[in-house]
Amino acid sequence: MTNRLCVAALLVLAVSCGGSSSSTPGGAPSPSREKANRNSNVISQAELQDPAVISKDALSLSYRLIATNIDNVVASHIHHGVVGAPGPAVVFLYGNAAPGAGRHDGVLAQGTLTAANLIGPLAGHPLSDLIALIQSGDAYVNVHTNDGVDPPNTGPGDFPAGEIRGQL
Repeated sequence: MTNRLCVAALLVLAVSCGGSSSSTPGGAPSPSREKANRNSNVISQAELQDPAVISKDALSLSYRLIATNIDNVVASHIHHGVVGAPGPAVVFLYGNAAPGAGRHDGVLAQGTLTAANLIGPLAGHPLSDLIALIQSGDAYVNVHTNDGVDPPNTGPGDFPAGEIRGQL
């Protein structure tokens, strides 16, 4: 797949969603995409920056993560996992932040990833392994929230294992 085609496939994720519907066109981040359906009104986007999303040598990947109407974001990752199944984090996009930070609207994180950023089962691998996971549909983005008050999972802004998820 050429870099331009890869960009088009990845930008499918850059659509908005909200509420708690059971499915979302394009695999956009959604509360319903987490393992347990979340009652959340988050609207989010994850997109790759244009024009140089994947470098010509495929050694770097630019991204921007946008989250609106979300509270207490503590982290965001790309995970290795098929639709509907949890998987290990393979790269940090945001965090780790302190719990209970309050509301967030807008760009949560942006940057450029290289092989040095890979963690978990991809640590020590080339960035092309992450790109291959994304191209095959075996990667997802999720955003973790935590209000800092026990017990966890009490509602929007308090899902430490992930409040929203979108398959890439």
